[in-house]
Amino acid sequence: QVQLVESGGGLVQPGGSLRLSCAASGSIFRIDAMDWYRQAPGKQRELVATITSGGSTNYADSVKGRFTISRDDSKNTMYLQMNSLKPEDTAVYSCKADLTSVVVGLRVKRDYWGQGTQVTVSS
Repeated sequence: QVQLVESGGGLVQPGGSLRLSCAASGSIFRIDAMDWYRQAPGKQRELVATITSGGSTNYADSVKGRFTISRDDSKNTMYLQMNSLKPEDTAVYSCKADLTSVVVGLRVKRDYWGQGTQVTVSS
C-alpha cells in the first residue's frame, strides 16, 4: 500500500513563507515525476510545479520566482518552498507522484495523490 502525505500548510501573512512536504511511503520501486497542485474555493485545480526524476523543474507563471520545488529521493519526499506569499495563493495544496510500486511481486505504475494541506495567506 502506497501513501502520499502532505504537511507544512497553515496560516501565514502576506509576504511570508511556508515549506510544504510530500512524503511517499510503502512498497515503492521508483518515483518518476512529482507535482504540486492547488485548488482554491470555486476554482479549478491548478498545476503549480513539476519536478522530474532527473531534477528538471517547471512552474506555473503565477508562482515563478517565488516558489521552488525540490525532492530528496533518499527520503521519497518532495518539497515546495513558498516565498513572498500572496492572498491569491490561498488554496488546498496536493501532491501527485507518478510512481511504480511492487504488488505481490509485480511492478505497478500509476499516479498517487496525497490528501491535501490547507494554505491560507491572510493578514
